[in-house]
Amino acid sequence: MSTEDRAKATAKNLEGKAQEALGNITGDPEDRAEGKAKQAEAETRHAVEDLKDKAKKAID
Repeated sequence: MSTEDRAKATAKNLEGKAQEALGNITGDPEDRAEGKAKQAEAETRHAVEDLKDKAKKAID
């Protein structure tokens, strides 16, 4: 996995957690949902990159 892709996914996860927390504080369900969606996107990005790593190792 490239370091840049991992950093982007981690940043997206942190952004999602912050937005979800803000939604919890303000009581805004839309912010909570968007935050959770960003976290899910980050998790998916990590999973895709992990699969790429496994495929590369299998080829090598």
